[in-house]
Amino acid sequence: MVIHFITVGQKMPKWVQEGYTEYAKRLPKACTLKLVELPMAQRGKTGSADVYKAEEAKRILAAIPKGARLIILDEHGQQVTTKGLADKLEEWLGGGQDVALIVGGPDGLEESLIQQAQWKWGLSNLTMPHPMVRILVAEQIYRAWSVINNHPYHRE
Repeated sequence: MVIHFITVGQKMPKWVQEGYTEYAKRLPKACTLKLVELPMAQRGKTGSADVYKAEEAKRILAAIPKGARLIILDEHGQQVTTKGLADKLEEWLGGGQDVALIVGGPDGLEESLIQQAQWKWGLSNLTMPHPMVRILVAEQIYRAWSVINNHPYHRE
């Protein structure tokens, strides 16, 4: 299975790339995390958040592989424990289809895209900067994989 980690925003600092890569490379080929960076909509003085989200949604939809399970990160999404995420990951692995895990731009995701999601994942009640989200998601997916496989990385 491939988790296509589709994010709006490019050109992250080196520390973000290194942090993300550290956890993504630990995952086995059976659970690959593949980062797909999309450009943000060009923002200007006369634009609106709805216009930006619509433009970004077109790019996101084009990047989602056919047949992939759609999961979005959303501030109103379900917050889960490590065990809960491990259960989700195990479900995805057993489902036989790739996953598209979506992070929107600074204005969020277009409502039509949110409605298509098969699961809405809320990382925290805290507002997090997008660079930190990349590292946190990679680490949590690796941690969930370690729980499933009784790997010593996660200790209860």
